[in-house]
Amino acid sequence: MSSARIWKHPDPVREAARVSANVMPGHLGVEFLEAGDNWLTARMPVDDRTRQPAGILHGGASLVLAETLASTAAFFSIDANSKMCVGLEINANHVRSVREGYVYGRATPLHRGRSTQVWEIRVTDEQDRLVCMSRCTIAILDVC
Repeated sequence: MSSARIWKHPDPVREAARVSANVMPGHLGVEFLEAGDNWLTARMPVDDRTRQPAGILHGGASLVLAETLASTAAFFSIDANSKMCVGLEINANHVRSVREGYVYGRATPLHRGRSTQVWEIRVTDEQDRLVCMSRCTIAILDVC
């Protein structure tokens, strides 16, 4: 997929932080970090909000990070005056556990069509080791 700038918003990182502050990503401590021409990154703490009872990162928390990145990236790549985005499907492979620190996610598009987008989200630990590999399909709908 081309690496040409896809963002329709001039500052997707700042706007993503603003709109996510009081909803699930904000409650879990997700912080948007950087946007390249066609990718978006964020980090999430591994703490009592995001751990499972065994003391490691909850797989569902990894999926919150992944879907947050995919849906946010998709939203900022469409005309939000006439379209909206919703998650349609997400899958993940959890390959490494994390007990503390942060995990980092990077979403890149695999497909950006008129009615769907498919994003790959790579979640890594602080040593850049793969923690979770996810793919998320986003439906692009007309604004009602």
